[in-house]
Amino acid sequence: MGNRTPLFSRHQDAGARLVDFGGWDMPIQYTSLIEEHNAVRTHAGVFDVSHMTIVDVSGPDAERWLRFMLANDVARLKISGQALYTGMLNEQGGVIDDLIVYRTEQGFRMVVNCATREKDLQWMQDHLEGFEVHLQERPELAILAVQGPAALTLTAQVLQTLGQPELAGAPASLKPFTATGSGDWFVARTGYTGEHGMEIMLPDQNAGQLWDALLQAGVKPIGLGARDTLRLEAGMNLYGHDMDESTSPLSANMAWTIAWEPADRQFIGRAAVEQHKQQLADGQLPIMKGLVMTERGVLREGLRLECVMADGSKLDGIITSGTFSPTLKHAIALARIPSGTQQCAADIRGKLIPVRMVKPGFVRHGKKVFD
Repeated sequence: MGNRTPLFSRHQDAGARLVDFGGWDMPIQYTSLIEEHNAVRTHAGVFDVSHMTIVDVSGPDAERWLRFMLANDVARLKISGQALYTGMLNEQGGVIDDLIVYRTEQGFRMVVNCATREKDLQWMQDHLEGFEVHLQERPELAILAVQGPAALTLTAQVLQTLGQPELAGAPASLKPFTATGSGDWFVARTGYTGEHGMEIMLPDQNAGQLWDALLQAGVKPIGLGARDTLRLEAGMNLYGHDMDESTSPLSANMAWTIAWEPADRQFIGRAAVEQHKQQLADGQLPIMKGLVMTERGVLREGLRLECVMADGSKLDGIITSGTFSPTLKHAIALARIPSGTQQCAADIRGKLIPVRMVKPGFVRHGKKVFD
């Protein structure tokens, strides 16, 4: 038996098929992947993401410590409630984890992946020397994500009915990557599906009531299977698949998450990623691209790619995430390929199938976003 979220019994009651996910018993689907995927694209779905790890950072040196620990710069967060996405890098410039960090009234809040919890916490503890910082993991908080074109309206209605009128206006008033709170409730305009949506952190004893109210309002429960097709259509990375500790953020479409200025800010991994930057300019660092294949078949993680370079030579690339897109009705993938690749073909059971390279990101607000 794995770890269980406060909503475990509700997942069972909803008919979920449960699987192990990073040591947690989590729902992979309730009815069907396609039905759940389409519910988020056309209406609204709720995901239990209470297995994610919340860490509050406080103390006089909280900002200085995070500016050292993270590749993005929390000094950009000028007021409470602002958030940013960032990588936490090792000395070699590999990605220890990707996470969202919020500025709060008390300091900062980080939300990190469940499968990386232990190494993340150890890494943070190992780098506290010289900083007056307090770390507080918040396992007593649950997280529900509500995503889809109707998510904001329905979330506002539900928060109002649950006696949270001070938060009910948040879905309409918050801009993406901002948040607000009331007591231990924390509501953020973040998500990973390419749809409008909210992520709600709240005391675990209140999670069931919120879950029930959302379902009564017509929001569908969504499992990990549809989460993966939705995030891949949105072009979002998944840790352990599209990047890990051996991957430069510049090879994982995360260059935009690195704050190079001010030039004198020394964050862990800076020297390494500056070298990667030069390697990228020299064409020596692999890059991440989106792939589209409209022929029959599915592009799967680990599939070899044959990449043709400008001089006609051929090098290998690899698919890091792939699926059949329920929205587009054909295969899509994220792939790491040699810089300078002119064209690619996927090696499917020994047959080379041409694929088209596009900017990562395939669907946003239910619509195709590449040419």
